[in-house]
Amino acid sequence: MAANSAAVQPGRVRILKEASKSAGENVGPVVYWMFRDQRVRNNWALIHAVEQAHNANVPVAVAFNLFDQFLGAKARQLGFMLRGLRQLHRDLEETHQIPFFLFRGNAEDTIPNFVSECGASLLVTDFSPLREVRKCKEEICKRVSDFVTIHEVDAHNVVPLWAASEKLEYSARTIRNKINKKLPEYLIEFPMLQPPVTKWVGTSRLIDWDSLIDEVLRKGEEVPEIDWCEPGEKAAMEVLMGSKNGFLTKRLKGYSSDRNNPLKPRGLSGLSPYLHFGQISAQRCALEARSIRKLCPEAVDAFVEELIVRRELADNFCFYQPHYDSLQGAWEWARKTLMDHAFDKREHIYTKEQLEKAQTADPLWNASQLEMVYYGKMHVMCRMYWAKKILEWTRGPEEALEISIYLNNKYEIDGRDPNGYVGCMWSVCGVHDQGWKERPIFGKIRYMNYAGCKRKFDVDGYIAYVKRLGETKKRKAESLLGRKTKELCTY
Repeated sequence: MAANSAAVQPGRVRILKEASKSAGENVGPVVYWMFRDQRVRNNWALIHAVEQAHNANVPVAVAFNLFDQFLGAKARQLGFMLRGLRQLHRDLEETHQIPFFLFRGNAEDTIPNFVSECGASLLVTDFSPLREVRKCKEEICKRVSDFVTIHEVDAHNVVPLWAASEKLEYSARTIRNKINKKLPEYLIEFPMLQPPVTKWVGTSRLIDWDSLIDEVLRKGEEVPEIDWCEPGEKAAMEVLMGSKNGFLTKRLKGYSSDRNNPLKPRGLSGLSPYLHFGQISAQRCALEARSIRKLCPEAVDAFVEELIVRRELADNFCFYQPHYDSLQGAWEWARKTLMDHAFDKREHIYTKEQLEKAQTADPLWNASQLEMVYYGKMHVMCRMYWAKKILEWTRGPEEALEISIYLNNKYEIDGRDPNGYVGCMWSVCGVHDQGWKERPIFGKIRYMNYAGCKRKFDVDGYIAYVKRLGETKKRKAESLLGRKTKELCTY
């Protein structure tokens, strides 16, 4: 089976492993190991898997492996993901007649075992720049039979990462033109997902979604779910294009002015959870935005810059920089300036526990931390300040980076994402930035302070807004506890 297909551009597909032996006439099914792009619609990897199965006249199936403890994910992240997957499972099997298999454990074991059991000849997988996933794929390539070919499809980026650039880019300035030159080739409408021509032999295993979700919520209850965004593909499209409060249909006009105001969270698109879990395609968002550009050109251009250039720059950094989450991954000038000032005197030194509990002398920082804890998202204006203060209040840049990534991954609904790693690296290590005036602790890393924030937005109003979030969260928790107690008393 060749990677070159009519529906998916060849540049979007990489061959990770070519079968070195022929299976003769007994060509096996196609398995799509879904990981990063958890959707049925507008999914190049699924389109490719179905087309390859069609060309070979073999069945196709989707497999998903649940990593229970993937980089510290808790109930907030896993609950959102699993509720979306439950919808996807139903849609795949009822609408498209494609079986869905859910595995638990190490994908290095479960995926090769499944490929072997069903006699698959082709394994198709999503692209991710994160080292844990890449190591897993390397191991899977070793473990599957020599009769199996493995294709990797970048269904997450509009311009496939390897097509956009073959090297680590310094900043948005250096990658922007490269991406824009490729957009006419890759920013195209999706073909219809064709139904499989050959049915899967046997049935997929039953999945007790309710029990699985209950278990995950119980184990990860330290960081509870959020209720401001509903999971799943349908909900994602509603956020993008809904008639009531869709971003492009109702909120786009204020994006340019409101997106930098922490008191207007609805000024942002609200799409990041869906983009992170792949419940919506960035390419679909870009196509819809481009179609209405004449109505709000400034807002659409700003949105597309964040959606494509900035997101894909983050993937570029995590793919080409193996130390994307450590001081080793900073540019030499940044490493030097940070180490030159690593032992500068700090006014405050806080532990990770104090920071996590928002126990600092800075009410703005505390509010920023608590917004992330309560809401599952911290406004981008506050996140920059938040991370830079961690650099100022810890024993050195290595500890500051470690704590900022830990908190981001634990509480952000879209944590454990290239954007999150790059956001912390930008704030603490000056990645994708430039050197500024030298000062204590920060060296030449860009500095932010409380007074600067007050000039940009209503700090007191923001602190009050987060306080209301906490009060609402407390009332809901008390109400839920009361209902559970009442239920227990009826037995």
